[in-house]
Amino acid sequence: MSELKTGGQIIWESLIHEGVEVVFGLPGGAILPTYDDLYKYNYPVHHVLVTHEQGAAHMADGYARATGRVGVCLATSGPGATNLVTGLATAFMDSTPVVAITGQVPKTLLGRDGFQEADIRAISMPVTKHNYLITDIRDLPAALKEAFYIARTGRPGPVLVDITKCVQQASMEFTYPTTVNLPGYRPNRLTPDPEVIARAARLLNEAQRPVIVAGQGVSMAGAEAELRQLAEKANIPVATSLLGIGTFPSTHPLSLSWGGMHGEAYCNYALQECDVMFAIGARLDDRLTGAFSTFAPKARIIHVDLDPAEMGKNLTIDTPVVGDALLTLRALLPQVEPNEHPAWLGQISEWRSETTERDILAQEGDELVAPYVMRQLWHATNQGNCTVVTDVGQHQMWEAQYFYHTKPRSLLTSGGLGTMGYALPAAIGAQMGKPQEEMWVIAGDGGFQMTMPELSTVMQERLPIKIAIINNGYLGMVRQWQDVFYNKRYVGTPLFNPDFVKIAEAYGIPGRAVTRKEDVFDALRQAQNTAGPFLLDFQVEEFTNVYPMVAPGKSNADMIRRGRATGAAEN
Repeated sequence: MSELKTGGQIIWESLIHEGVEVVFGLPGGAILPTYDDLYKYNYPVHHVLVTHEQGAAHMADGYARATGRVGVCLATSGPGATNLVTGLATAFMDSTPVVAITGQVPKTLLGRDGFQEADIRAISMPVTKHNYLITDIRDLPAALKEAFYIARTGRPGPVLVDITKCVQQASMEFTYPTTVNLPGYRPNRLTPDPEVIARAARLLNEAQRPVIVAGQGVSMAGAEAELRQLAEKANIPVATSLLGIGTFPSTHPLSLSWGGMHGEAYCNYALQECDVMFAIGARLDDRLTGAFSTFAPKARIIHVDLDPAEMGKNLTIDTPVVGDALLTLRALLPQVEPNEHPAWLGQISEWRSETTERDILAQEGDELVAPYVMRQLWHATNQGNCTVVTDVGQHQMWEAQYFYHTKPRSLLTSGGLGTMGYALPAAIGAQMGKPQEEMWVIAGDGGFQMTMPELSTVMQERLPIKIAIINNGYLGMVRQWQDVFYNKRYVGTPLFNPDFVKIAEAYGIPGRAVTRKEDVFDALRQAQNTAGPFLLDFQVEEFTNVYPMVAPGKSNADMIRRGRATGAAEN
């Protein structure tokens, strides 16, 4: 039986119908009726107050990536809504299901430059999967139902629902819709064409030097077990994209780790020399491929993706397979024959041995360097039994190189947009979604300061997040580019940093500065043994660079490598 509900009540009732338990937001005038209804009617939805709306969007993103559920954020009109845009763009680029609900000025003020009016629907259109402007309460229930449906189905992504203040205050008889009718949108889990599957199986069975490239889409489909079955059945080595880390255990004998601009050298060699590439749930973007024209020049490429727009977008694809990753692997497995590939795996083993030399450079020596911190963190967490949320920069690449991920959704990072400031708020969202998980933030000193006030949210919610700042006194990755490509002209990259330990203590969070290698493991253990949050300021060597490195527009075959003797760069 339908009941009379305000627009604000309809919002909360709809969230409950969608199984939402937590939202991240910051109130303001245009969304205040909805907040007031949360208080008056005591809805069982936990609201997390953020210090900046960008943080709310990243928290919703981190929650979604960690749990696989839709993340929800709220903001008011004008600057509140526009502050969400970076977080929405981050979610859009990385296919994260987020629903953003924003307040808007009353309908009578639309288009009149009213106080805190911004056309967030138009502003957000390029960085959302879909969006709505609701000016009539009768449209509200269906819009919210559709928003969640669109966000989570097909290729996931963010959806924004902008709701005028007058709609939130109006009333109507409310019954939540049970179905969605969107003509032209049919995001069913696509079963691949059997003829295409047969062709892909033939290519894999005939291959002498096959490689699998696994992206985040494998985890989105829950297909990690099937991916492993395929690799082990046919003895095919598995590379991942950056976002695909965790889809295949990094410690598995068939793991090639990850490839691309700062990926493992032996992985890039394998990608360049393979004769058949089976890419599944990966965008095959420029950071993985290097120059498109020179990527995998000897390979026939099989590309599996749910989104047909990805087929041939960057590369010529021999066998495009439009379909769900899980359904595709299940259809393919019976047709792929057991195989060995001893010569190919032997060649990869020779390439892999070079990385051992790189590890020795990182782990030996007296100076405190970031790769050493990453490897010690891996050991301290029982060989990666935790979730790591990284910011963007050198530390992000070192984490991916030196921290071996063996379980799905254990590395959350901004891959497509490369958003500095992502780590701390995203980790808050992830911890809210997985309260029992050991959660580590790894951030650079530059990116951490972009969203540092969310330490307030950490304490407000009493979250046991552990924070490791890789503090080298620079915007490290930009400085590295200046070092390699701009003749060491360090313009705008040296940082004036605060005392991060004192900053943490000001929020009531204990912390410790670490300057010596011999203190790293003890400091990590101290953080782990502290019941609540803890901040570690690792003051590392300033001029360490991330290698290998593929220059923009260059082939993955033309990696800049670390010198064997000195650690300096060499081609």
